[in-house]
Formats: sequence, structure tokens, C-alpha cells
Amino acid sequence: MSTSMRQTTLETLGLGTTIDIFTKGKLPVNPDEMIDRVFGPASNRGSLVISGANGIVGAGKLMQFGVRLQSYNIPMVAIDFANAPDGIGGQYQGLVSSFGKGKADDIMSGVIRFNYDGAKLPSYLKSLNPKFLLEAIPEILEIKKAHYKIFREAFPGIEIRSVTSGFPSSELGVGIAHPAFPHQINKIWEIVEAQPSDITKMLWALGMIPMTVGDNWSFVLDVLFCGLMLAGCRYHDVSNMPFWKLDKFIRKWLGPNPYRAHDVIGAKGANFLTWSCLHHLSEHYGDLFRPTAKLTEQKNSGANWYPLNHLRPLINWSLGDDEIKEFENIVLGIMIQMTSLLVHEKRAHFTIMNSIGEMCAQFRNGMLAYIRSIGANSAMELVESYHKLYPQVSNGAWYPDVFDQIESTEWQQLYVNAEHDGTVGVISIARESYNQDVNDELNRAIDWLKAAKIERVILSGDFHLSSQLVGADTNEFFPAVTDAEKGFNIAFEWSKTARRLHSEFRNSVGFIGGKRCLGGMLELMSHCHYVVAIEDADLGAPEVTLPVIPGMEMCHLPFRKTTKENWQKLLKLLLDGRSIKAREASGWLIDYSGNMEEALKMAWQLASDGDAAIQRRQLTETPITNLTDFVTGLPDTENEVINASRKAIFDAVKSSCSVDYNAALTLQAKISGDFMTSKYCKNGFIGTECNKTLSV
Repeated sequence: MSTSMRQTTLETLGLGTTIDIFTKGKLPVNPDEMIDRVFGPASNRGSLVISGANGIVGAGKLMQFGVRLQSYNIPMVAIDFANAPDGIGGQYQGLVSSFGKGKADDIMSGVIRFNYDGAKLPSYLKSLNPKFLLEAIPEILEIKKAHYKIFREAFPGIEIRSVTSGFPSSELGVGIAHPAFPHQINKIWEIVEAQPSDITKMLWALGMIPMTVGDNWSFVLDVLFCGLMLAGCRYHDVSNMPFWKLDKFIRKWLGPNPYRAHDVIGAKGANFLTWSCLHHLSEHYGDLFRPTAKLTEQKNSGANWYPLNHLRPLINWSLGDDEIKEFENIVLGIMIQMTSLLVHEKRAHFTIMNSIGEMCAQFRNGMLAYIRSIGANSAMELVESYHKLYPQVSNGAWYPDVFDQIESTEWQQLYVNAEHDGTVGVISIARESYNQDVNDELNRAIDWLKAAKIERVILSGDFHLSSQLVGADTNEFFPAVTDAEKGFNIAFEWSKTARRLHSEFRNSVGFIGGKRCLGGMLELMSHCHYVVAIEDADLGAPEVTLPVIPGMEMCHLPFRKTTKENWQKLLKLLLDGRSIKAREASGWLIDYSGNMEEALKMAWQLASDGDAAIQRRQLTETPITNLTDFVTGLPDTENEVINASRKAIFDAVKSSCSVDYNAALTLQAKISGDFMTSKYCKNGFIGTECNKTLSV
């Protein structure tokens, strides 16, 4: 029997807990098993049918499923009107770019294309034994219902899911699988169904990310993203600010560029979908969601938000204090009020609700995390200030009482969860990049396990939302570009947290179970007594390409945990920036690699028994004085920034290794913080992104 800080998101999919995966030594379901359940056994496979397959959603999902189902010999049936533009053919070059011509041809050869008139199905479809229909036809309720009717009459047992971005399952009469854009590569689906289904579990087993949400209008993603469009339009009405400039300010405060995104997706279709979502939301919740006249005009015209040849460079200005306050009151006030509705209706697990904002709508921090950062009182004040400007929205869809939950574990642990069985604990991270929120939550998770007297722990991704661990969130470094002290504080405080994994547990195991673990996340894992990874995982230190100096002790910690013979490998990893496979890193960067089940079992054994399974690599706490002065096998480059960052990282390695382990904590943090203010960092990726985001 296990105990957890909060419910795992895997449980919302009917897949159990994270600690269950380690105790059982295997994942809860596998692709072969779920393919058989959905499409039948290999001897009698049914087909997947995607209707509206030439549209942007249908064609994208056809490619995404084609990549994953091609080896299972599942017929991929694409059905659409005869006069529909060929959206499927347009996907071919993307497949070639990703997988090569041979693989692309194999995938496309499994696609069977039918035309139909919308009233009756092609007679040949029956021979393909349809098992699963993914409906991606236009957002017109009556047409959708008629569509399901003809499929159910022809194939009574067929499973149907709609990709609708607005209509609830209760209106449609089918389950929802709403995918995030871009459809051919984004793995996230908002799922609406009474109970976790085999289709949802199959999506997870195939490496996609289903997220269970409530059966409400427009679900979570489109309330947030369409709501942000509306918020910008409201501010446009009072300020006459052009939409390209609005995008800049919205990006600065929240992260996305909603107007640019609509143009990229295709303004005609995207404008209609946004207007449709907001229209239906306003019919149920009132003026908070009422589309503005400008948004309605754009829906009717299908025009881009960014006019061609517009005068962006000539019409640029900054906002004064009063204007900034007005912007915050309108844009942030709307978003906070809409979030109160999502929380009130319990539309999703808090972690899922927050992650949809980040992973799908591209918010820098999800709305729950943002509200937590400013506090309940400030959040309510912003909404109340918005109500003074728009009093008509104060009487509906406003639930300030939900902020009473802000101190709950569910709201406080949005990214990091902890579980234990009385002896071994598991800390799981549900965010792909490390930021201050993750750092704070990791400290609370460690405190919770220590209070329960847990001395053995596994640190892992959550097997759901963090399918990879890509390193530090570079947005966190923006303040450090102009203030070395802030860079020092980030490196010092994050390293202090990471060191707790080494100093406060008898056995700690870092488990890398996703497709990659890079940068700060790899540094975090390296603080554990053992590191275990699946053999195909990519491990790397890409900081040299950004450029920054690793701040969570990668410049000395791995050198202290391996022998002199392996130092050249570590230096090449740090100075080259390219990743290596986990199977190549065993014995010097990590302790063990194997297939998923082997790695899971080893992680549990190491947490439970420690050196009984693998001898622990000892940490050299005294100074390392015989570090080499050269690196072999490093490719030459004429790139000034790469050469400068290589030298800076090499100097950081020599400096932080030359002092004892305790002194290295402060020294490496100072070196990292100082480099962030250098011209190389300012002119590199982080400095450029900082300037693009904040200099408006």
C-alpha cells in the first residue's frame, strides 16, 4: 500500500501510480497489448478510419498514426469529399524529412483513400473492418451527429472519437480526443470519456500524451487559448494597439503569440474555430466569453491578423505605467477569471490543467502556477479591476472562492509529486524543463519524504507529461543576462536542492526513462547515488551551444564520481554539445542502462539494496589537481561563440575541480552567473530570446 502527496496523473488514465511501475518492474500496458484490444489480433486486424482526412487536423493525425501503426499492418483509411483539397499529399515531404523516403513511402502505402458524398459510406469500406473512427469534419453539430449515425448503422461496434475543439461529448454523443496543434507532431490529446478506455490507453502506450478533461464546452485548451485571443481583442478595443504589438506584450507577460499562431495555422479556419468556441462559451457562461466585433469581423473575412507589408518597424512604442496597469487588468484579469471557472468546474486534475496551458497553449507558466506566484489576493484584485472596466462580466463565471484552495497540495505540487510504500519513495517530475517552481516543489517533496522517515528514493519523470527531460527552462535565465547575482542565485539554490538527493538519503537513484535527459535535468539526476537509464535515451550537455556554463555542478560533479581514464569522455560531452546514447555512458556518466523492464527493476533494486546490486561510485570530495589541459576528439569549429564558450566551460571545469566539494558549490555558481552577463551569452540563444521577449 502506497501513500502519495497528491493523485498521480497516470491514475486519471486508469494506469495506476508511478511507484507501481517501479514495484512491478514494468509499464502498466504495452503497445502490442493495446493494439490487439482496439484493432483485434494480428490474424484479423481491423482498420482506423479518419474522416475529414484532407483537412489540417485529419491529415496531420493520419500521418501521426501512420508512423506508429505502420508496423502493425493496420489499414489507415482516409475519407473525405471528392472536391476537398489534397491535405494528405502535402504531408509527404514532412515524412521524408523526418524518416527518409523509404520509410515515408512505406507509411503512405498503408493509407487507403476514399471519396464520399457525406450521406452514404463507400461500399468497399466494409471489407476493411473499421474498428476506430477519428472524426475530423467541420464544426457543425448537426453534420457531425448525422456522420456518426451512418457509421453506427454500418458498423454497430465501432469506437468513435471526435477531434472537436468545442462541442462537449454530451452534445455529440461520442467521446472526445481533441489534439493540440501542430497536428502531425504534437502528441497531446484532451480526452473526454466516462471511464478510461482502451483507445486512451493505446494512445499512451504508443508514446502519445492523453490528458483527461471534463465534459464541458471547449474543454481546457481552447478556453485558455481562445480566451487569450479575446483578452487581446478587448485590449485592442480600448488602446487601438495593432495585433503584432499586442502579440509582443502578451508574449512578454504570458508566453504565447496568439495572433501570429492563428496566421501560421491558417487564419480562415483558425479564426472560425476561435470565434465558434467563444460564441458557444458565451451562450453558456455570458459576456466573459462574448466575441468582440473585431474578432467576428476576422471570422467573417478570414483575414490574417498580421497584414502583409505592415509598418511594424515604424510604429513601435513602450507602455507607460498607467497603460501597463490597464493591460494587466484586462488581459490578466480575463485569464484569471476564466481559470477560476476551470477550477470551479473541476475540468481537470490541477497538474493537467496547468500543463495544458504550458504544453499546448505555450504559456511560459501555466495559469495555476502563475496565480500561485502572484498570490490569491493579487489575482482577485486583477479580476476586480477588470470588472470596473467591464462590469457586465462580473455577474457570471467568476468564482473567487476557488482561490481558497491555493495552499492545497494539489495546487502547490503542480510539477513534482512524491509517493512511498513505507520504505522506498519515488519523486516524479511532471515538467520537461527545470525552473524555480520545480525547484521549490522538489524541496517540498523531499521534506515530505523525510517527515515520513523515508531514506531510500527514486527520482524520475512521471511517465506521462514528461516524456523527456530537456534541461533548464531558459526563460529563468533572462534576469541573469544583465545581473550576475541573479545568475549566481539560480545556480547556487538549484545546486543546493540537487545536493539533498545525495546527502539526505541512504540510497538515491536517478531514473531516466524518456527519450532524452539533457542539461540541468541530467545534472539533477547526477546528484543521486546511482543513475539508471533506458539504453536508447539520449544524454547530453548542450549548454555550450546556448551558450551558458552548466550551473548545477556538471563542471565538477561527474569528474568526482569517475576515474581519470573517463575524464576525456566527460570533457568531450561538455565541450562538444552533442548527445550520446545511455548505453555508451554506463560506468562513467551513469551506472546502468538496459531496456525498460531491466532498467525499472534495477532502479528498484538499487533503491532497496544499494551496493548489493551495483557498487556505488564514490564521490571525491578533495580537490582534483591532475586534470588534463587538453581535450582529444573534439571537432574543430570557426564559430567564435562556440570557441569562447568551450574555453569558458573548460576553465570552469578546472577551477571547480581544483577546490574541495563544499567550496565548489559557491565557486561554480559564481562562474556560471558571471558568464551569463558576457557578450557571448547576450549574443547567443538566451540573450536573443531575452531581448525578443522583454524588449518591447
